[in-house]
Amino acid sequence: MTDSARTGLRIKSEPGVHPEVRRACLEFAKWLRKEFEFPKRVVVYLKNDYQIKNRFTKELVSATFLAPFDKSVEPYIRIATGDYMELLAENGQDDALAAILGSIAHELGHYYQWVDDLELDEEGAINNSEYMLDLYAQTRDHP
Repeated sequence: MTDSARTGLRIKSEPGVHPEVRRACLEFAKWLRKEFEFPKRVVVYLKNDYQIKNRFTKELVSATFLAPFDKSVEPYIRIATGDYMELLAENGQDDALAAILGSIAHELGHYYQWVDDLELDEEGAINNSEYMLDLYAQTRDHP
């Protein structure tokens, strides 16, 4: 990575993403930027879809992290938020939003594995997600 490489975390929300989801994700990202370093710019795209297709496995999933082989290319994360109303009805607002924030934290776990040239593994991403969400939960009553 060169000195001119962009850094930081950005959230981009496509039209149709529920306003409460967008608010919670922007608030989470603001907190993340204060607590963690993002040495390579990563954009989190909030999608209005129920699921998104993993570009490599072609599976339908709720979130993906694109880890470029070329470290000069910026990685990105896609998060499906289209099931928010169902999650809300089934689990209530806090748990519905926590599930989406958990997807972001999980994919950020893969981001940090990529930054550190580690193998992308699920156990590490799950541990990262739990760590981030536990820290975040200590700062507020609701997501």
